[in-house]
Amino acid sequence: MESEKEQCKVEYTHLGKSGLKVSNICLGAMTFGKIEESPMAIFSCPTQADEEKAHGIMDRFVELGGNFIDTANIYCRGQSEHIVGTWLKKKSRDNVVVATKCRFSMSTEPNDQGLSRRHIIKCCEDSLERLQTDYIDLYQTHMWDDATPIEETLRTLDDLVRCGKIRYLGVSNLLGWQTQKVVDYTKFMGLAGFISMQQQYNLLTRHPELEEFQVCKTEGLGVLPWSPLRSGMLTGKYKRDEKMDPKSGRLAYDFEKNSQASYWTKYAKDTYWDIMAVVEKVAKTNGKTAAQVALRWLLQKDVVSSIIIGATSIKQLEENMSVGTGWCISKEDMETLDEASKPESASSYPYEMSRFGNTSRVNRFNPKPVVANI
Repeated sequence: MESEKEQCKVEYTHLGKSGLKVSNICLGAMTFGKIEESPMAIFSCPTQADEEKAHGIMDRFVELGGNFIDTANIYCRGQSEHIVGTWLKKKSRDNVVVATKCRFSMSTEPNDQGLSRRHIIKCCEDSLERLQTDYIDLYQTHMWDDATPIEETLRTLDDLVRCGKIRYLGVSNLLGWQTQKVVDYTKFMGLAGFISMQQQYNLLTRHPELEEFQVCKTEGLGVLPWSPLRSGMLTGKYKRDEKMDPKSGRLAYDFEKNSQASYWTKYAKDTYWDIMAVVEKVAKTNGKTAAQVALRWLLQKDVVSSIIIGATSIKQLEENMSVGTGWCISKEDMETLDEASKPESASSYPYEMSRFGNTSRVNRFNPKPVVANI
């Protein structure tokens, strides 16, 4: 019988159009550190891992072939970066691809937020100190900033790349037009380009396929889905008309706190249960869990470079990493999952009209950037 380590090997893929290779499973470090009662407490969950536990999870992640770890300065107010840094100090730095982010405020100071030159540089230097490293492999803007000219943001990031503090650039949580604007401005200004987009993407959240991922496909940005299990909703542990245990996961915790209860009220309807019925059927057919099917579905999307999974235990990590290689969802099951989870907006204007008007317009030298059959 194969050992757990052999079962959980990952594959390595290029991060977007860059030459950088990462494991197709990325370890998300948002669950590392102590919860703080603050406006940014949403960047944590009730089952956080302390430093010792987090180090054990990262050790096992690397043992199973993982080389890609994602964090952010705002996660537990810098605690996550600090924990990753103390672990990284004991490892071979060149063997790990470290990603972090900037944008949100770390204090009440008026200039301690956004994507201004001043804030980006400070955030980068602070992250380097917490991570105990000389460079960051992938530096991502955590969200768009309406208050700062895009030229200022992009020029600053390019300066940090040129001076060696950052290797590659990525975006996160952008709209389609914002993504295209970032790409176009970097080209026009002759600056370091972006290679990835970190976006919420899962069987319950597919609308990024309509705009953002079309840009990613044509411009060579690799997608890094966050919340691939939609706060646990795709694990199958939630049942209709069943009260949530606030200790059972992030969704239940947020619901209890009433900070993000809209997650549940938005999806706890017939559509959600219909999707889960299909997921569980495919899982049963393949001898897998619902969570494994949901994760594998993402890995088989060609726009995806790596999926970001969170873990608060070794067992949870190993189960989720087992989707990295060794099995695939059949074409028929993929089509069934695609159809069941098709976003309602895909049938609305202007998307439906765009497809109608271009059905017969096929040119093999100018392929369409189709991400999914929606």
